[in-house]
Amino acid sequence: MELTALIVVVAIALFFNYTNGFHDAANAIATSVSTRALTPRAALAMAAVMNLVGAFLGTGVAKTVGSGIIDPPKDLHGLTIVAAALAGAIVWNLITWYFGLPSSSTHGLVGGLIGAALAASGSVLWADVLEKVVLWMVLSPIIGLLLGYLVMTGFLWIFRNSYPGRVGRRFRIAQSLSAAAMALGHGLQDAQKTMGIIVLALVTTGYQDAGDSHVPVWVILVCAAVLSLGTYAGGWRIMRTLGRRVIELDPPKGFAAEATAASVLYATAFIWQAPVSTTHTITAAIMGVGSTKRLSAVRWGVAGNIVVAWILTIPAAGIVAAIAYGIISLFH
Repeated sequence: MELTALIVVVAIALFFNYTNGFHDAANAIATSVSTRALTPRAALAMAAVMNLVGAFLGTGVAKTVGSGIIDPPKDLHGLTIVAAALAGAIVWNLITWYFGLPSSSTHGLVGGLIGAALAASGSVLWADVLEKVVLWMVLSPIIGLLLGYLVMTGFLWIFRNSYPGRVGRRFRIAQSLSAAAMALGHGLQDAQKTMGIIVLALVTTGYQDAGDSHVPVWVILVCAAVLSLGTYAGGWRIMRTLGRRVIELDPPKGFAAEATAASVLYATAFIWQAPVSTTHTITAAIMGVGSTKRLSAVRWGVAGNIVVAWILTIPAAGIVAAIAYGIISLFH
């Protein structure tokens, strides 16, 4: 019974990983597609490969998700909490994908964990949540916005006397590298979050020792592969929002936004092991880059809808997870 339940939860976690891939594919490729630096299919294939590579570059974020958000009971009840958390994250992913809103799969997962744990009267590690999640939920888009603005301002000054057409062609080539760097950062961050959830499920059922937060090789392999498949499936609705509706992008702006966001993802994963949102980071970087032209160049109405989705993500996913916990609890 316990092994069957574990297999089901791992399957649900991998489905979440797949939805994360197609939901967040736009993070890596929207700018390079909208500026025609890459064709959509070439961009998706590149993003899938780089997501796969990125998933093997570390496990610090996985350890934070697996042991730094909640402390569930080490039994089937704990596994129920994990399953309900995944349900909350998946439902919110699908809702925001349907409406084309680039919300955060990361914060959907965190919200699901918190909501399910509270519904079960479980333990939420609030100090770690504040330090690793809430703090960086606020800081990462601010840093992305400011860095995007500064990087683009620097480009405008450096190339102020250059022929725009020549500059555009060079940056279009460079965007292939920045899009790949962004996809690598997405794999580094987002594949690890599902790894952490699976490790949490293994610990709650006794298949991995409590206090042992290392990620088994088979978990890394499976999560990397599924995330890549989800990425290749594409996220066209969200791609349109990020690539065209927030600002009109050209190759220099696209390169600046992608390079900025990738830098933030690497720093937070390797230095602070914080599960930051790739969605928040790239969207904020795009806004920062766009505002160098003039503030009105950013479509703040669209940006406002995105910010509302950001604010709602943790509580909304938490509520869905709490409801899911109540429903699942009826069956055992």
